[in-house]
Amino acid sequence: MSEKVFPSAKPAATAVPPAVNGGAPVNTNGTTANGGTTKSHLYNPTSRPPYRPQPYHRRHRPRRNYCCCCCFWTILIILILALLVAIAGSVFYVLYRPNRPSFTLASLRIHRLNLTTTADSSSSHLSTLFNLTISSKNPNSHLSFSYDPFVVSCVSSNSDVLIGNGTLPAFVSNSKNETTFKGVVVTTSIDLDAETVNNLRPDLKKKNGILLKVQMDTKVTVKMGGLKSKKVGIRVSCDGVKGVVPKGKSPSLANVSGAKCKVDLRIKIWRWTF
Repeated sequence: MSEKVFPSAKPAATAVPPAVNGGAPVNTNGTTANGGTTKSHLYNPTSRPPYRPQPYHRRHRPRRNYCCCCCFWTILIILILALLVAIAGSVFYVLYRPNRPSFTLASLRIHRLNLTTTADSSSSHLSTLFNLTISSKNPNSHLSFSYDPFVVSCVSSNSDVLIGNGTLPAFVSNSKNETTFKGVVVTTSIDLDAETVNNLRPDLKKKNGILLKVQMDTKVTVKMGGLKSKKVGIRVSCDGVKGVVPKGKSPSLANVSGAKCKVDLRIKIWRWTF
C-alpha cells in the first residue's frame, strides 16, 4: 500500500531582498518587510514641473532721481551765491558806510516877480528873476560823486506853477568835501493861460509871502577807488522857502531858515560795475 503525501502547513520561505541604505528590507513591489512603503529613488522626468522662462525686463535708470539731484544742486548753488552776496554787502557797508550826499539852499534873492495882465484880460505875462546860493556836501570818506549839469526849477508850492528855471554846472564832489555855488540864476518870461493865472495870483497877494519850492534834477556817478557805478538819476527838492514880491528895484531876500532839502535817488539799489 502506497504512502500519501500531505502539503506542509507553513508556506515556503521566499527570498527577501536586502535592506536599502540600512533600512527595512524592501520587496520588489515597493513594500517593506514590516508592511511600510518606500518612495522610489529612480529619476522620473515627469515628476518635475516644466521650466517656464521668465520674460526679460531691461532695467532703466529712473529719470526721477536724476532730476531730483539736479534740483538739489541748483538750489544749493543759488543759496550759496545769495549768502556770498549778502556777506559781501555786509562787509562793504561795515567798511565804507555809504551815505547819500546832502544839499543846502543857503540863500534866495528875488530880483523880479511880476505878473501883468492886459486890460481886457485876454493874456497874462510872468517875468521872474531869482538868485540862488546852493551848497553840496559829501559826508563819505571813501566815496566821490560826479554830477552832470543840474536843471534847476522854482515852482510855487501851493499851485505848483513854474515861475523860473536855470542850470547848475557839472562838478565832482570828493570825499569829505563841500562845494558851494553862488549867483545861480533862475528866470523866466512866459505867457500864462487864464487857469494858471487864477491859481498863481492869490499866492502873490498873500501878506506872509509866497511859498516856493526849488528842485534840481541831474544824474550822478559814484566812485570808490577803481570801482565805478552806472549813472543814476537824482532829484533834490528844497521845500519851505518863503518869498516876498520885491517893491521897487531892491531885491527881496526869501526866508530859507525853514527850508529842508531832500535827496531822492531814482533807484534805491546802487549798481556797481566790477
